[in-house]
Amino acid sequence: MTRSPTVLVVGGGATGTGIARDLALRGVEVLLVERHGLSSGASSRSHGLLHSGARYAEADAVGAEECIAENRTLRSIAGACIRNTGGLFVQLAGDDPEYFEEKRAACDAIGIETDLLSAAEAQARVPDLSDAVERAMWVPDGVIYPSRLSAANAADAEAHGGFVRPHAPLEDLVVEGGRIVKARIGGAVDTTVEPAYVVNATGAWAGSVGAMAGVSVEMAPSRGVMISVEYDGLGPALNRCRDPDDGDIVVPHDGEVVLGTTSVPVSDPDDYEKAEWEVDVSFRECAAMLPPVADAPTVRTWWGVRPLYAPDEKKGERRGISRGFFTLDHAADGVDNFVSVVGGKLTTYRQMAEAASDLVCNKLGVEEACETATRPLPGADQPDQLDAFVAAYDGQGPTDAGVVEQG
Repeated sequence: MTRSPTVLVVGGGATGTGIARDLALRGVEVLLVERHGLSSGASSRSHGLLHSGARYAEADAVGAEECIAENRTLRSIAGACIRNTGGLFVQLAGDDPEYFEEKRAACDAIGIETDLLSAAEAQARVPDLSDAVERAMWVPDGVIYPSRLSAANAADAEAHGGFVRPHAPLEDLVVEGGRIVKARIGGAVDTTVEPAYVVNATGAWAGSVGAMAGVSVEMAPSRGVMISVEYDGLGPALNRCRDPDDGDIVVPHDGEVVLGTTSVPVSDPDDYEKAEWEVDVSFRECAAMLPPVADAPTVRTWWGVRPLYAPDEKKGERRGISRGFFTLDHAADGVDNFVSVVGGKLTTYRQMAEAASDLVCNKLGVEEACETATRPLPGADQPDQLDAFVAAYDGQGPTDAGVVEQG
C-alpha cells in the first residue's frame, strides 16, 4: 500500500484476520500486520477443538453461550475450515456423577444440544473407548483447521480492499495528544504509517503491544502441551466429564488424534519451559479414555499459549479464568484511537472480530453492519483453494499440519 490505512490491525491470527475481513467488508481501509506467517501464534498452536460450549457450561455460562452461537455460525460459513465430528463427554469409573448431571443441566439451560448415551452406546460409537466408561453425553463439538480459517479471512479482506502483510512486525507506536499518531512497522513492510485507529489483536502478546502505547493490558497467559499421535478412526472428539484438568481432551484428525492439554502459568509467551511431565500426564490421562493412544507413535509435539485476560483475578491458577472475551477501549486509559480485543477462544474468533469492528466503526462514524455471520468464507468448500491461501500467507502451525497442504 502507498498510504496510511484508516485502521491498523496488529496480529494475524484468527481474530486479527477476522477483524480485517469484517472492516474491509464494511468499506473501511485496513492494514493487518503480523510479525511471522499468519496464525503462527495461539491460533495454530491449539488442539483445534470447535467448542460447543459444553466444556464451560456449568462454570462460565457467558463463555459457553458465545461458543455455541459461533459453533453454529461457523458450520454455515466456514466449510472445509472445520469438520463436524460431534463430541462425547465421558464419565469414567470414579468420576463424580453429580458433575455429569450439573454439566448436562447447564447445557440444557444454555441451549446446547445433548444426548445421553449408555456405556454400551458410547462404545458402539467409539469401539476403543475405555471399559471404565459408565455413561457419556453427546454434544455438537467439532474440529477447526486454524491455518485455513485465518488465511480465508485474510484473502477475503484483501479481496475487499484490505491489505494483509505477514512478516511485518510492529516495532513502535507513537502517542501524542492522547492519540496514536504513528506506527512503525518493520520486516517486509519497513515503513511508518499514520492510522486513524489501531486494533491490538495479538492475543497473549497484547500486553506488549499495549505497553507501546503506554497502556496496561493485564494478560495471564498459560502454556499447554499438545501431542499428535497415530490413530485412525476416532469419530467424535472426546472430553473427560470432570472439572477441567490436565489431559482431558482427545481431538480427531485424519489418521491422527491430538492429546491435550496442560495449563501452566507463564510470564513470557515467547520464552517458557516445555516440561516433559506435561507430555507424560497428557498421555496417561487421555489413555484413560482411549487406551490405544498410550502406545501410539508420536507424530509431533507442541506447546501453545492461551491468551487469558485477568485484570482482577489471581494469576496463579489459570483454569479458573473466564474463556469469554473482552474489547478494551483504551480511550478510558487516555489513548482515544486504540482498542485491544483479548481472551476468548478460537471458536469465538468471529464474534470477537465483530465486537471489535463495531467499536471501531462507531468511533469512525461508519454505519455499515457486520456481514460475517452470514457470508461464507472464500474457498469454503474448496480445500485446495483454502490450502493455496495458507501457502500465499505463509500460514503455519502444528495444529492442522497433518491436514493442510502448505505447498
